[in-house]
Amino acid sequence: MVLVGAPHGEVKGTMSEIVKPKILVLDIETFPNIGYIWGKYDQNVIRYTQQSCIATFVAKWLGDKKIISKALPDYAGYAAGSYDDKLIVADLWELFDEADIIIAHNGDQFDIKVVVGRFLIHNMCPPRPFKTIDTKKLVKEVARYNSNSLDDLCGLLFGSHKIKTDFDLWEGCINGDRICWKNMVEYNKKDVLLLEKLYLRLMPFAKTHPNLTFWTRGTCPKCGGHNVHYRGVQRCITRQYQRFQCTDCGSWGRVAKSDKSGSVTTVNAS
Repeated sequence: MVLVGAPHGEVKGTMSEIVKPKILVLDIETFPNIGYIWGKYDQNVIRYTQQSCIATFVAKWLGDKKIISKALPDYAGYAAGSYDDKLIVADLWELFDEADIIIAHNGDQFDIKVVVGRFLIHNMCPPRPFKTIDTKKLVKEVARYNSNSLDDLCGLLFGSHKIKTDFDLWEGCINGDRICWKNMVEYNKKDVLLLEKLYLRLMPFAKTHPNLTFWTRGTCPKCGGHNVHYRGVQRCITRQYQRFQCTDCGSWGRVAKSDKSGSVTTVNAS
């Protein structure tokens, strides 16, 4: 098994260390499978002649302006029709290994699983453990819309849409058309910018979200900030907790330690 990059050899961190979490906003584009079929509708694939690979990825660290983009033609040895993604996957491994949290739309079912699947194909070791935020899952937890696609959500919430494409773009990239490759990367970049904007809109409403105070030692678990107003009490089944609202991101939280003076001594029978 291949270890991508040199071992980090880091000094053991302390539990009280204050750091900025590395949050990666990610979107990938893949090539289609190629195979034999007998017809157009409801067909089983007789045989694959070429299975899918990663064609491009775009990523950015949350809040940073720099955009990281890679495509198959960026690497030595590329030729039209190539499905060899080993080098682009190696660059993804480096980003995954650096990230504390990875944000992707439908990422838990597609982007992250596809990338990890390519790690396995290329016999790479697992990157360091990371947490994920799937914005498609996040919006479904808290709201109901006619569609939860990235394009429809961003159109509804911001009036912004993905760049319109069709399969000609993918076919052009497979055939090595440089203009198509340029357009594919631009399409991919727009998705990541929309994704970051969508995440920041949804984040204060999230019911499940990594607790950023593990990194920042702040008070707000969503954004890791220190600026909160304590507002009332959060009552659970047998205990109550002091509640607060973050003045930076607007999300609500509560202290972890209960106010025992307000605890109850009875509960409903099941």
